[in-house]
Formats: sequence, C-alpha cells, structure tokens
Amino acid sequence: MRVWVDLTNSPHVLVMRPVIAELRANGHQVEVTARDFAQTLGLCDRFGIGYTAVGHHRGAGLAAKARGLVSRSAQLVHWAWRRNFDLALGHGSNDVTVAAALLRIPCSTTFDYEWATVQHNVNCRLAQAVVVPDVIPPERLYRYGARGKLHAYAGLKEEYYLSDFEPDPAVLDELELDPAQPIVVVRTPPVVSLYHRFQNHHFAQVLAQLQGTQAVVMPRTGQQRAELARAGGFIVPERPVDAQSLIAYADLVVSAGGTMNREAVALGTPVYTLFEGRLGAVDERLIAQGRLRRLERADQLEVVKRADADVAVERVRRDPAVLAELLSAPAA
Repeated sequence: MRVWVDLTNSPHVLVMRPVIAELRANGHQVEVTARDFAQTLGLCDRFGIGYTAVGHHRGAGLAAKARGLVSRSAQLVHWAWRRNFDLALGHGSNDVTVAAALLRIPCSTTFDYEWATVQHNVNCRLAQAVVVPDVIPPERLYRYGARGKLHAYAGLKEEYYLSDFEPDPAVLDELELDPAQPIVVVRTPPVVSLYHRFQNHHFAQVLAQLQGTQAVVMPRTGQQRAELARAGGFIVPERPVDAQSLIAYADLVVSAGGTMNREAVALGTPVYTLFEGRLGAVDERLIAQGRLRRLERADQLEVVKRADADVAVERVRRDPAVLAELLSAPAA
C-alpha cells in the first residue's frame, strides 16, 4: 500500500512518527509532505523523517487561513497527482483532507480536541475515518459529519507516541541547565503575537512571574521568539530540542496549548494549563483526575524542585500499532 502522510504543525511530527515507522515495518511505502510552520521541518530533520516541504503558514485570521487552505491544498494536489496513493493521513490537516478528496484518495484524520469547529467541519465531512480518544463523547462529533466514521482509542495519544521514549539528560547540557535548581518549561499560546494581539491574559503574568528563573520558553513562531529575546530573562532554544526529555527532567510545565500539557501528564511531571478556550473531553478528564491543573493566577506557581524528581514514574505505554491500524481503516 502507498501511504501519504501530511504534517502541518510541530505536534503532528511526534504523533505520526511511530505510525510512519509501523506502516513501513509492515511493508507499506510511505511518503511525507510537511508545512513550513513552527518547528515542523526541524522536528522532521531531528527524527530523520524524510519529507517534501510544501507551503507555509498564511496567518492567524480566518481569511488568511482560508487562503492558505486553498493555496496549499492546490499545491498538494499538484504534488500527489499520479503518485497513486492508496491512503492519505493527517493529524487535523485540512489541506491533505481537501487534496485527498479532490484526488479521490481514501483519507483518515485524527485529533484529540473536539471544539475546533471550522477545522473539523472540513476534516470530518471529507475523511473516511476519524480517529479520536474514546473519552470524547461521539455526539460532540456528529455535528461535524463524523457519524459512522469514528474509530476510538483508549488513553492519551501521547501514551502511544512516547511508548518507546526514555529521557536523555543531554538536553540539560545543551541548554546549560543546572539540574540542582528548579527547571520550568513554558509553551507559548497558539497566537501570532505574544503581547500586541494577546488573547491569553494570564500568560504575560506568568512570564513576569518566571523572569530570572531557570525557565525554558518554547515559542511557536519567529515573532514570539523575537519578543521573548527583547524581554530577556528566559532560556529560548534557537533550534528544535529534545522537548520530551526536557519535560521529563523539568520540575514544572506551564503550557497554553495542549500537546505539551499531555506530554507532561504522560511523563509524570507537574503541569498547569493556561488554555482559555473551551476545554475538550481529554483535558476535562485529566483535570478531574488531578493529573492536570488549571492556573487561575500567576502567583500559584511554586518554582521548587519536585520531591519525586529522582523517583521512576510508572508510565502508561501503549502500542502505536493500534493507531496505525485505526488510521488504515479506509484502506482495509
């Protein structure tokens, strides 16, 4: 089987890496396209995933996203034409779903946050399989056209792609971190600008609270990186680093996104969420279990060494072959 995987954002590289490996181990031919956005291309390079770079991010506004969808989908159609793919896969990539529909290629999409209304109205209607965590109530997805297409998996997606992961202390030396002192890892909000069009009012307060500590801030865009450099007082990696090892060795994680929060949960690191949108079922469950905490005020943060830092965490490790099988449903 010839499989096409499209990667449009940094977390998608992490999720699809073991799926790609599993498909290839089973004798399938896999080709990868990737969008030049955030650290997507850099992470592909770091994990040794060969790819063809197609398109770039067009901006945060709805009109810009629409232009980007039309433009990049057209580029993908041109690239995939006559490659005779049997299956197309994406993690919330509207571009590959649209392109696959135009080329009449069976397609699967996967995601773990159910309230991205515009995105899911495209993906769920056009894809033949929708792969999601079993904690998401199916009726939340029916409105997007997912009825009859749902394939659910147990647990967190992070428990699948981190199944073979063991932390590497080399990242501490790379970032010149002192393991004897508290280490905080911070992920910026998914917005174009940190301050000028700031949507998460807690985040600026968190930055002020952490300034001068051993805080590693992971920006999403070049503009965020430049603003953090002007602010000073933080460690800002110049290139993609082993973020999962960094999280494993951290004493605290604070993220305004989703994936890094759940990576911290999966690796047993204390974590606060700054997400201000509507909570999805996955985070609702983690908060109810006490594995994820909502940050109401910046002064809640205690920058101290965690007591269990030297204790091996009992992790849940799940087989990524399960995801590969569910995603392959349209070609079965």
